[in-house]
Amino acid sequence: MDEFLAGIEQLAFVRALKASFVAYPIVNALHIMSIGALLTSVWLMDLRVLGAFRSLPQAAFVALLRRTAFTAFASALVTGSLLFSVRAREYAAMPIFLTKMTLILLAGANFLVFMRRAKGGDEPAGGTVTILAVLSLVLWTSVLFAGRFIGFLN
Repeated sequence: MDEFLAGIEQLAFVRALKASFVAYPIVNALHIMSIGALLTSVWLMDLRVLGAFRSLPQAAFVALLRRTAFTAFASALVTGSLLFSVRAREYAAMPIFLTKMTLILLAGANFLVFMRRAKGGDEPAGGTVTILAVLSLVLWTSVLFAGRFIGFLN
């Protein structure tokens, strides 16, 4: 595994990213923007499912935020992968990074279960859907905190 991760770090575009005075900070800023858009859309979506913003039609509001969240997640995935590639061996060995990846997988699984359970009406959710929405808020916020700790625990 170490050889594979070292190979990632030696890719030409990764070395160029690492050496660039401009590219790395731009990728980092885009990652932060993506995370901000993702968390904002997830929070608004989950809060609407839980009964907030009742003046807005839930189905249309959630559909818009779901598309925003998917786009933001895709951007965070690309930019996060680029940031990871610069120090792949170091990050892969960090328990907090592994915790962040686990939380992302759990949040994704929670989303898939939510999609199967949600009815899409304008009434507040009940039962399992409420639990899934609250869990989503906790998981995605935990992803944010774990990501911030990566820079401080290495």
